[in-house]
Amino acid sequence: MTNESNPFLPFARPDIGNAEIEAVARALRSGWVTTGPETRAFEQEFAAYLGGGVQAIAVNSATAGLHLALEAAGIGPGDEVIAPTLTFTATVEVARYLGADARLVDVDPVTLNIDPAQIEAALTPATRAILPVHYGGLACDMGAIFAIAQRHGLQVIEDAAHALPTRSKGALVGTLPSAATVFSFYANKTMTTGEGGMVVTRDDALAARMRVMRLHGISRDAFDRFTSKTPAWYYEVVAPGFKYNLTDMAAALGRVQLQRLPAFVQRRQQLAARYLSELKSLPLILPADAPAGDSHAWHLFVLRLSDEARVTRDEVIQRLSDAGIGTSVHFVPLHRQPYWRDRYGLRPEQFPHADQAYQHMFSIPLFTAMSDDEQGRVIAALKAVVR
Repeated sequence: MTNESNPFLPFARPDIGNAEIEAVARALRSGWVTTGPETRAFEQEFAAYLGGGVQAIAVNSATAGLHLALEAAGIGPGDEVIAPTLTFTATVEVARYLGADARLVDVDPVTLNIDPAQIEAALTPATRAILPVHYGGLACDMGAIFAIAQRHGLQVIEDAAHALPTRSKGALVGTLPSAATVFSFYANKTMTTGEGGMVVTRDDALAARMRVMRLHGISRDAFDRFTSKTPAWYYEVVAPGFKYNLTDMAAALGRVQLQRLPAFVQRRQQLAARYLSELKSLPLILPADAPAGDSHAWHLFVLRLSDEARVTRDEVIQRLSDAGIGTSVHFVPLHRQPYWRDRYGLRPEQFPHADQAYQHMFSIPLFTAMSDDEQGRVIAALKAVVR
């Protein structure tokens, strides 16, 4: 029950302060509101944050970034990409944009990340790429995935929408030997630009292609044309591109959020540690933590009811809502979504781990603007509801 002293606690809330508001206001006052100097600076600062010699291409969504990455990698009609069923539809819908098909596979029952053994079993002569998803902010088994890719001549394009910053074998996701890695800055992510994303790659040819295709297939950067000191009206369209550029207003917000990212990560780790400690006595399966030497971004905190629980997932969600606490479910697996189910004739029994997890999972609030008292409300409510 909510009241003025106990308002509804949303599942997520962006952490926006005066510095972000002032940065966006400066971008507005500058007179340059579309892709321009703020976006270019954001790309440079993001690449520098990751290190490893990567290039960064800012886009208006992670979905756009995935589309650009697959297109630049040459994915097209007749090709197949392999991805986990436990993901948001954006991961694989971009393959369909290009006329390619998705081969969905099951996940590891502990980490809920894509199972490398299932990748191997799903390979066909048409397979061209693997799309691992770092579920909730925990890195996939990238060593095993890269080994499969190398053996079979496949490209790896990482869906890192949840994984900023996540470490795999000590290296930041985004600096691994993938063709490209795509991050999301959606409102509930570790850092936000409202809507937006970033593609990173070390491949000069991929980066050049994505920059051209990001803005209508124009061979010259629009920012360069419009800021030139000499007449520079001429441009050439070299491909039927897309409209995927990020605005300077969003980039200005992102630059401040990037500066705050270390503090954001520390706060998420504190919140996650408290949940792991205080919820361990309940009939719940807690999310897997990162192995020693790695790090978890804790974008999500996904709980699963254990067999000992005497309530259903839907009852828990409803009772938490009655107590003024928002939740979510990540995700309705793609094999249960009508489009993917019907296109590929998918059945739940083909994905036993993902399907079992889905029927028992729910995500609880975890965001940096969350106070200790607010987290205490969530813990108390769970202890009252889950039994």
